[in-house]
Amino acid sequence: MFPAVCTLCENSLITSSEIKYGLCLKCCEALLPEEKNRCNLCGKPLVSEKEICIPCRNGQNHSYDRLWVIFPYTGKYRTLLKQYKFSKNLSLADFFAEKILEIIYENPVLKDAVIIPVPPRPGKIKNSGWDQVEYLLKRLKKISKPCISVFRCLKRKKSKIQKRLDRTERLKNLKGRIFMQGNAPKIALIIDDVITTGSTMEVCASVLKENGAQEVYGLCLFYD
Repeated sequence: MFPAVCTLCENSLITSSEIKYGLCLKCCEALLPEEKNRCNLCGKPLVSEKEICIPCRNGQNHSYDRLWVIFPYTGKYRTLLKQYKFSKNLSLADFFAEKILEIIYENPVLKDAVIIPVPPRPGKIKNSGWDQVEYLLKRLKKISKPCISVFRCLKRKKSKIQKRLDRTERLKNLKGRIFMQGNAPKIALIIDDVITTGSTMEVCASVLKENGAQEVYGLCLFYD
């Protein structure tokens, strides 16, 4: 009565794997990480640079040791995240989770990392009804083999809305607003859905390092 359709092209979903991801096979195969050289620190594509991008080379400090980003926040990828984040198309969580696991399994430094989600803004769950990162991690933990470890040790106090601020203002806005509960793991992997200026990731990483983490990595589904 209510046939499942692809999140992107709206064609009918037929196979069990298509229904599982909420994407038809054609669209699923087209959603591949960009085949571009990436900065060894911030993970964003390099244009003419080698290994390190110009902002990182010019002294843009990072408390994390390395960051991975998967998709650009443009075109069909932007639609994909909006369908998940705002339309609550939960089937997409498994698709995203498998992309995250590919990176974890391909990079030995992440083998023993404890997954730590970026903490949501106070009142976010009450206003939107859910936390898209938290749900993603629940699916990630369920499908991972061996099961990954998730530690929700970062908490967040109320602050100004980040969208209206530049990177410097965002860092200042979050200073002291993200804090630690419990002890930081020795190796941490912070997970978020979108990175723009990188200020939230930076503050989370610095808090973990200040509380004893020896290695801190970051992974975001989309970069803007």
